[in-house]
Amino acid sequence: MIRSLRGMNDILPPDNVRFEYFLQTATAIARRYGFSYVETPLLEETALFKRSVGESSDIVGKEMYQFIDKGDNDVCLRPEGTAGVVRAFVQNKLDRAGGIQRYFYHGPMFRYERPQKGRLREFHQFGCESFGVDSVYEDVTIITMVADILAALGISFRLKINSLGDQHCMPQYREKLVGFLDKHEEHICEDCARRKATNPIRVLDCKNEQCQILYKEAPKLMDNLCEACDSDFATLKQLLDEGGIAYEVDTHLVRGLDYYSKTAFEFVSDEIGAQSAVAGGGRYDRLVEFLDGRATPAVGFAIGIERLLELVKMPEAVRDGYYMGAMDAESLPPIMQLARAKRTDNTVVVEYAPKGLKAHLKGADRINARYCVVIGENERAAGNVWIKDLDTKTESVIAADQL
Repeated sequence: MIRSLRGMNDILPPDNVRFEYFLQTATAIARRYGFSYVETPLLEETALFKRSVGESSDIVGKEMYQFIDKGDNDVCLRPEGTAGVVRAFVQNKLDRAGGIQRYFYHGPMFRYERPQKGRLREFHQFGCESFGVDSVYEDVTIITMVADILAALGISFRLKINSLGDQHCMPQYREKLVGFLDKHEEHICEDCARRKATNPIRVLDCKNEQCQILYKEAPKLMDNLCEACDSDFATLKQLLDEGGIAYEVDTHLVRGLDYYSKTAFEFVSDEIGAQSAVAGGGRYDRLVEFLDGRATPAVGFAIGIERLLELVKMPEAVRDGYYMGAMDAESLPPIMQLARAKRTDNTVVVEYAPKGLKAHLKGADRINARYCVVIGENERAAGNVWIKDLDTKTESVIAADQL
C-alpha cells in the first residue's frame, strides 16, 4: 500500500469540517477589515526566501524543500507566505500604484522538520499583508484582526509584543549584543555562534536552555530604541490598552524570520503544549525594497491552521438542506429533476437506490438534513411529493411544483 509522506497529512472528516469553518470565519473577518484575496505559486525561486526570510533563519538553513528542476533552476516549495506575496507585489508593479493595498491568502506551506502534534512538513497558513501604511495604527489593526479571528473561533490566547527597532537603532544595539556574545562565546551553542555572524538578534530566539539563561543578562533592545521606535511602541501599548486587548512585553520575541522590524507580535495558547504559538507577525518596512521594489511600508501576520484546529469551537450543528429519495425506480427521474431545481439555492443530497420511507428518513437524519423529500408510486401519479420537516417533525404531501 502506498502511504502519504511523513508529515504530510490528509484533511478528512471530522477535521475537514473544522478546517473549512476556520477558513470561512477568517476570510469573512479579513474582508470586513478591507482585505481582498490573492494566491501565489507553491513553487518559487530559492533566492526569494534567501533574500527575504534570511540565510540565518532555520527555515532557509535547515528546513526548505529545495531542488534543481529540469530547467536547472534552483527552486523550493514555499516555506511561508509573506515573501511570495511581496514578490507578486513587486513583479506586478503594485509597489508603483501607490495608496494602501491589503491582501489575505491561505494555502499549504512546506518545511522539512521533525513532525509533531500541530507541526507538519506540509501545513496550512492563513495570512494577511498590508502595504503602504507607515503607521502603528495599522499594526494595532492587524493585531486586532487576529484577536477577532481567534475570539470568533472560541480560542483563548495570550498576546506577546516587542519592538525590533529599525535601521536607525538596530545597528547600535547589534554592536552591543555582539560584544556581549564575544565575552560569553564559550557558553553559547553552535547555532548561536553561527547566528552571531549573520543576524545576531536571532540568538535571542534560541531554544537552548543554557543560552536562554545566559541571555537574561544580555542587553535589551527595548532599552536601545531610537526616539521614533520608542514612541511607536508606547503608542502601540496605549492603543491595545484602550482596545481592551491584554498583552505582555517579551523582550526576547524576535520571530523566526529576518525581515521583521519595529513591531513584532505572537499569539500563544496554553492549550496546545510546549509549541504554543498559533499566530504571529509584525512590521517589515524594508522587505519590498530588499526584493527590488519601491520602498513600501508593510505589516502582516500568519496563522498556522493545524496548530489550532483542535481548539476551534464549532457552532451548534443545525439541520440544513434537503434529502431526496425515491421509493421505486420509476420515481427516481422526477426526484433528479427536483434536486436540480432546488440546488440553485439549497444543499440537496439524492439517494439513488429506491428504498422504503423509514430507510429514507434514517438517511436524511444521518446527513442532518432539514427536509426529507420522497416520491413513491402514489405521489408520482398525482404529481406530488411527500415532505417532512425534521426540525418541527411536521409532514405533508404537496404538489411537486410547489416545493
